[in-house]
Amino acid sequence: METEKKLKGSVAKREKLKAIKEAAKVGASTVYLNNVPTSPRKMRLIADMIRGERVTKALNILKYDAKHPSTKMEKLLLSAISSWEAKNTDVKLEEADLFVKEVFVGGGRILKRLRPAPQGRAHRVRKRSNHVTLTVDRMPAKEAKQKKSNVETTETAK
Repeated sequence: METEKKLKGSVAKREKLKAIKEAAKVGASTVYLNNVPTSPRKMRLIADMIRGERVTKALNILKYDAKHPSTKMEKLLLSAISSWEAKNTDVKLEEADLFVKEVFVGGGRILKRLRPAPQGRAHRVRKRSNHVTLTVDRMPAKEAKQKKSNVETTETAK
């Protein structure tokens, strides 16, 4: 009768963290952009436009949008795509059917400046910044089939 050797708490914790890191090496790719000198409200308008969209459509939206934060978001999306490619070397990018899984914008640090006002007073100007988190992943198989079937039914109805 053999008894199993119980692991110490620190060893078990280390192995658990190692397993989490191994699981993160494949699958979705998350990228971060910190301290972007744009107000979070303006950046959220851009983030809402691309959330849930396929990567090719999201890149087109960002490229032809007139708002100035869209250029930073476009670079971040391209970085997420290349990061996903590096993680998943066995899958071709064209066959992957990537989409923007999640994108959210949080407030960053605020630089407080003073602007002269009449009668010797001063008004505070808050120069806001934001942090952006963007995740790119493959489209789930059943959703991709559903969208294709919806397109086919609308084409046959015409």
